[in-house]
Amino acid sequence: MDASNFTGPPGASHGPHFAPRVRRGEVRAALLSLLNEGSRNGYQMIQEIQHRSHGVWRPSPGSVYPALQQLEDEGLVTGEESGGSRTYALTDQGRRYVTTRSLGDPWSEVARTLPEDMMELRMLWGQLSEAFGQLTQVANPRQVAAARKLLKNTRRSVFAILADDADDRDEEEKEQ
Repeated sequence: MDASNFTGPPGASHGPHFAPRVRRGEVRAALLSLLNEGSRNGYQMIQEIQHRSHGVWRPSPGSVYPALQQLEDEGLVTGEESGGSRTYALTDQGRRYVTTRSLGDPWSEVARTLPEDMMELRMLWGQLSEAFGQLTQVANPRQVAAARKLLKNTRRSVFAILADDADDRDEEEKEQ
């Protein structure tokens, strides 16, 4: 395996690229696309982007809210306080802007930046996260205990997979 094809978390020297790459303007395009469908608050937009990308892309509030502020400054969206949250909507100028631009499908564009096996892994993680969210809302004590046991075993299994890979790398280094 050619290690030059991989990037990892900061400080890591090997490992596959796991985070999607978000190009400049994709958060903006996603927000405008969603607001073209109707008013939403920032949290709802983050959740919807995550949902539409099948869990692959969840933009941070630190990228969404400054983008919304910029869109507001440009006169493309308007924000209104309601119920302790700020709801955003396209202005007339914003609607004209959206109709004259091809915003595409930004969530799919971001998802495609991952290798296929990593995209599938992220999608599975997103589905697990949804299941866990349901569990935390409706589980009875027996279900909570069963889920806790499953999660502990899963965590151990993932670390065992990583340890096995480390053993393989050690063997490869000895052979060289």
